[in-house]
Amino acid sequence: MSTAILTGQPVPGSSLEGDLRSLGFDVRLASGAGDAETLLAAVPANQRVAIVDARFVGHLHALRLGLTDPRFVAAALTGAVSAQPAARQALTRALARESAAATGGATVVMDNLAERITAALDADGVQVHRPDLGTLVAAVPADPQARNEARQAVTAVDDEAVRLRTAVKSRDGFFTTHLISPYSRYLARWCARRGLTPNQVTTASLLTALVAAGCAATGTRAGFVAAGLLLLFSFVLDCTDGQLARYSLQYSTLGAWLDATFDRAKEYAYYAGLALGAARGGDDVWALALGAMILQSCRHVVDFSFNEANHDATANTSPTAALSDKLDSVGWTVWLRRMIVLPIGERWAMIAVLTALTTPRITFYALLIGCAFAATYTTAGRVLRSLTRKARRTDRAAQALADLTDSGPLAEFLTRFARRLRLRGPAGVALVTGALVVLAAALAPYGSWWPVLAAVLYVLLSPVALLKPLKGALDWLVPPFYRAAEYGTVLVLAAKADVNGALPAAFGLVAAVAYHHYDTVYRIRGNAGAPPHWLVRAIGGHEGRTLLVTVLAALLAATVFKVALTALAVAVALVVLVESIRFWVSSQAPAVHDEGEPA
Repeated sequence: MSTAILTGQPVPGSSLEGDLRSLGFDVRLASGAGDAETLLAAVPANQRVAIVDARFVGHLHALRLGLTDPRFVAAALTGAVSAQPAARQALTRALARESAAATGGATVVMDNLAERITAALDADGVQVHRPDLGTLVAAVPADPQARNEARQAVTAVDDEAVRLRTAVKSRDGFFTTHLISPYSRYLARWCARRGLTPNQVTTASLLTALVAAGCAATGTRAGFVAAGLLLLFSFVLDCTDGQLARYSLQYSTLGAWLDATFDRAKEYAYYAGLALGAARGGDDVWALALGAMILQSCRHVVDFSFNEANHDATANTSPTAALSDKLDSVGWTVWLRRMIVLPIGERWAMIAVLTALTTPRITFYALLIGCAFAATYTTAGRVLRSLTRKARRTDRAAQALADLTDSGPLAEFLTRFARRLRLRGPAGVALVTGALVVLAAALAPYGSWWPVLAAVLYVLLSPVALLKPLKGALDWLVPPFYRAAEYGTVLVLAAKADVNGALPAAFGLVAAVAYHHYDTVYRIRGNAGAPPHWLVRAIGGHEGRTLLVTVLAALLAATVFKVALTALAVAVALVVLVESIRFWVSSQAPAVHDEGEPA
């Protein structure tokens, strides 16, 4: 429950009180600052409180945006301000000052109390969110003529049309924007009117994708057709859950976690379903499925690392960035560039169509080629931007990159030792040693100790990335290269084992570790910090897991190696999932809803 305190003299015929009640507010009337202070003191500390000028005229959705968005501790629009419990003390202080000024004989304009409270919150250091209302009206008319004009302006704009339009993510791919969102927004409204929550729609999308994966696993043409159709419907629901959250402003910590992880779970489960279906037809494509998951995961780490390294950097300009902005001003180039990077809408549409019409092998070939081209295009552009920038990167960004390296106990111990010896080295060494491990695993026969020796060198040089802050122009490449080294080593060694079940076991291990890395990304993005050190130590860090897998491949027969990979995958998955679920469900971590470029 929330409480709204209406200040001033209510206007006859106004629907303001009814509008506030429809938004879930318990409305109380206050004649001035002193009365408002008394009413505020009676409101439970765990409730949101709004101070609203009784003369307010505007759209209902303007009030909804300004007073009910759970992502902000305080928000304001013309004639209204709201505060969550975290900002209650500041709101109380502001009202107390206004009340004291009124009773002390000072000249106080009581009609502008909400505006004065907003200014006081700003002065008190509270971050007050001011929503972009666009064509929506929010005004406090001073006389009957102005009130009549404001009411006419309200009538001239369709509140519901604006609400539906703004429910769609402002930046999305071509397929999503033109072929999904035109009708999924109405599905979101249908869900809202029936009391469904975004979390319920997100769960329905996951279940639909899992059923699609099950259909693909049958290996029949009918199963493949059904899988493609269900995958597309799962994507429609995936768009709907975000649109429902924006339409009804139902944001939550749990919803952030579900939204952040289920997309990856759906896509990678579908890869596994396709591989199982191909196996039923006598075609082993597990290596392609695992390769597609690795490529897609590394692409996502590149996206986050680059954005995190540069979003709060100073002097962050370059000729390349200027050219990119210029191209974005030309309509057709915007859509072309968004399609080239193969975002989730285009990618899932391609997978669905190819699943229905061709074979899993062709589907994976097309996916690998498309994602490889997209990764090359985006990474090359970002490297060029980084080399032409003179940006000064922050300590926060450097720490985020260090956390994203996922360095375990071996790297931490060696880092302390290297610092005592005052050793230094370029972070690019990480790229070379990671490539050496994968290359040694690929060239040596199964059971060879050469991959182990390369992994030892990889471990010994892993501290190089931690000896100094990752503020270099290309240091954002370190986390994705570590991911590629670890995942690639598991893939190559499982393929070299050449026994049934080794590659599916490797798929499970990489999926479990990749979940941990995605979890790290979204915690950092939500300013919740990286996962606890004990978790990273417990699962070995990137260098520990890479060394362990190479040692297991050297010591164990191929059939036993398969069992070891399976056991390692189960152990990592259990530890990571239990800690992650506990964190996102029980903590006060902020809601993370990605409004940026789709991945």
